[in-house]
Amino acid sequence: MNGVRPRIEIFRPFGEAFDLTNKILFQPFDLKKWLVIGFAAFLSGHLAGVGFNFPSPFGNFQSHRTTPEVISPHFEQWKPWLVVAVVVLALFFFALVIALTWLKARGNFIFTDCVVRNRAAIVEPWREYRKEGNSYFLFQLAVMFAVLLLAGLILASFIGLAWLKQGAGETGSITLIGLLVFLGLFWVSIVIFVSIATYFMVPVMYRRRCRAVEAFRDVTRLIWHHLGSFFLLCLFGMVLILAVLMIGAIVTCATCCLAALPYLGTVILLPLFVCLRAFGLLFLRQFGPDYDVWASFMPPEFLPILSGPLPAPPPTTPEPNPPPEPPLPPAM
Repeated sequence: MNGVRPRIEIFRPFGEAFDLTNKILFQPFDLKKWLVIGFAAFLSGHLAGVGFNFPSPFGNFQSHRTTPEVISPHFEQWKPWLVVAVVVLALFFFALVIALTWLKARGNFIFTDCVVRNRAAIVEPWREYRKEGNSYFLFQLAVMFAVLLLAGLILASFIGLAWLKQGAGETGSITLIGLLVFLGLFWVSIVIFVSIATYFMVPVMYRRRCRAVEAFRDVTRLIWHHLGSFFLLCLFGMVLILAVLMIGAIVTCATCCLAALPYLGTVILLPLFVCLRAFGLLFLRQFGPDYDVWASFMPPEFLPILSGPLPAPPPTTPEPNPPPEPPLPPAM
């Protein structure tokens, strides 16, 4: 980061990401390529368009069917197995979360590779970035545990402050409310920072083939030295998220909720996901070659977008004829 600080822009990378998406998905249009890249996006966590609440048949039950006279005999019969069922369900839930987190960690590198190299491949990047994907998965597990622990501490603080508020006066109540607001803002700040750091860790690991901890330290330093740029990125990212939710809701309604189905909705909304991933890569690319995922390889079709038109070679001028050598003096 020595020398002249790079000029970081927000809108220019987004325009380049839009053109890059057009190149990847529409020039030319290939349905097989869409399906493969859509599967990569599905593995990276883009499960569907937007959430949709389907009507549940359990809402039609009336209150008289849940009277104690009806439930008590059956409940007493199954009561010894209640603890076992809860433990089994909890273990199954955590196993499912861990499996999905692992698939998402590996899928992030596959989807990034599809965007960087403009190719529809699953098996090759799955094997090539196995070490980086597993390191990213373990780091995410540690972050999840730390976030849950922090959430528990903040929740305990909320409960303790609410209990202290009962015996506090007016001045004490204002102080407690201020502390609650501070804890809330602190929690939101931590979540935003972790989300941004983990998002940009993937391209750093993809570029340098490094471990997750090293990438996290590097991204943290980068954010610290460019707080203003990342703050503007957060504001613009909120606008993009709202736009994606609106587009997803419109497409979901227009396709009779097909876009809400896993994988199928990912394929339908694939241009949005490719554009967002390309935007993140192009934004990070502005910080130098160490953050440029196209530094070692760039598809030829990306050159007009990422590098601009190649400059014409300077006109060659004929070299002047060398002056004639002076004649040798006559021999004596």
